This record gives sequence, structure tokens and C-alpha cells, in this order.
Amino acid sequence: MAKTEGLLFRQLFESESSTYTYLLADTNTKEAVIIDPVLETIDRDLKLIKELGLNLTVAVIFLVVNTHCHADHITSTGLMKQRVAGLKSAISKFSGATADIHLTEGDNIPFGRHSLTVKETPGHTDGCITLVTGDQSMAFTGDALLIRGCGRTDFQQGCAKKLYHSVHEKIFTLPDECLIYPAHDYLGQTVSTVGEERKYNPRLTKSMEEFVEIMNNLNLPKPKKIGMKDSGIRISANNHLCLLVNTILKSCPKEDVFALVWLHQMSHLLKTYFPSTFADISVPANLVCGVHSI
Repeated sequence: MAKTEGLLFRQLFESESSTYTYLLADTNTKEAVIIDPVLETIDRDLKLIKELGLNLTVAVIFLVVNTHCHADHITSTGLMKQRVAGLKSAISKFSGATADIHLTEGDNIPFGRHSLTVKETPGHTDGCITLVTGDQSMAFTGDALLIRGCGRTDFQQGCAKKLYHSVHEKIFTLPDECLIYPAHDYLGQTVSTVGEERKYNPRLTKSMEEFVEIMNNLNLPKPKKIGMKDSGIRISANNHLCLLVNTILKSCPKEDVFALVWLHQMSHLLKTYFPSTFADISVPANLVCGVHSI
């Protein structure tokens, strides 16, 4: 539970991608922030927000923040904005994603008497950020620092050296008692502290050289949401496939938000994992604004 007086705090979990979503609100003003919402649990999240009596009608009182943009889980922010009038979105300016607010180091996200301060923590991706409460009692570390672990660095802008410096310079410099809330956990763990991770994290207690060696030899499988199994079907006629995908992308109604999210995600995966085949897929600007506009 939150230690800060007047702060409502909820930690929510999505089992398929093992993603945590966090809801914080001022108990007096009802101004709220939701961190890393997931597409699969949008109905649950909006139901909880309504049950807790949070007022979502005024533009400045409700804000969605994403700690990072990655294909291992799909944010619900685009769809949530369609369902909540006046909803604002925020993400790192280095994420490559469209949002109402692009965050940089030191930016302040106020909600009532409380606030979150942005710390840029790249390494897992270029756009990773950590959000720290005003009293430094809680830090939402995204995929940069996990409980007894850290985000992988072997794809999508990953860099082990960047991640090592980010954690040691931006997170491990917080007070020992600061609670660590990550974006994911695969072992049922829910919270740690800066002091614990500085002392017991099996990767980040090593020297930078040792850390880089560890990260370069993890040999991890691709995450569920990003991996595409080779089923033995040989992909051919790439020009025709690209034409087909592009036709679907351009003809999909902009108001069909769920379809747009799926198409955008699929296009990204095809281009990432079959670059020689799908290099010519072109995602229209209106699609990017409609879907990745988080």
C-alpha cells in the first residue's frame, strides 16, 4: 500500500504478458494517473476507476503514462482515450510514439497534491523512463529495473551499457527505502526496494563489464507478444504480400480502434522479424496517430 498520506494506490496485473498497471490518485481531488495500461484489461481498469469515484470528465485530471513502448505487450491507451473524454497521454520523447505529452528528464506530472518526476532510464529501449513520487517513497521503473533482474537488451534499441548506467545513476541513487514497482514480473513478486536491489540484484551488483557479458549471453526466447514461430511455411511472393498488407492498412476505418491496434502491431512485428520480406510495408500516418497515439 502507498505510504504517502492522501495517496490512493493500486497495483493491477495482466497475466498473459505478466504486466503490472499502476493507478495513483489524490484522495481529495480525485485527480489520477494510470501507468502502463494494457489492452486486455481495459474494461477492468475503467471499471475500477469508476468504482473508486475518480472523475474522468475534466481533461487535466486524468493522465495515462507509459514507461516504455515495446511489442511484448500492447498498451490500451489509444482505446482508453476513445472511451474517456479529455484523457491525456504521455510517454518519453525518445520512444518514437505519438502522445499528448512527450516527457523528458526532470519533467513533473502533477495530480492533486501529488506528483511524479521523470527520470530517463534508457537501455532496455531508448524511450524507457522511471517515474518517482514527489517524496521519493515509490519508483515505477518500467522494464529498466525488475525485481532481482532487469529488462533484456538484445532487441529493439537495447544496450546493456546504457541500462547499467541508467540503473546505477538514476535509480540506485534513490533512498534505500524507496519502493520499486516494475512493469513486469514473471515469478509472482510484487515489490522491492532500492536498498534490496542494490544489494541482491544478481545482475546489477556486478561490474559493468560483467553485466554486459551476462546480458549478451542470456539467450532468452522472444516474448509472447513479439515472437512469431516459424511454422515451416515458407514465405514467398513478398511483393504481393506487402501490397495486400498495405491495402488492408489503408482501407481500415479509423474509428475501428481495436482493428487499428491489431494491424499496427502486426505490421511492426512483420517488419521487425521478416525485414527482407516485409520491408515495403508502409504504415499510414493517420494509422500511427490513431493507434500509437497513446
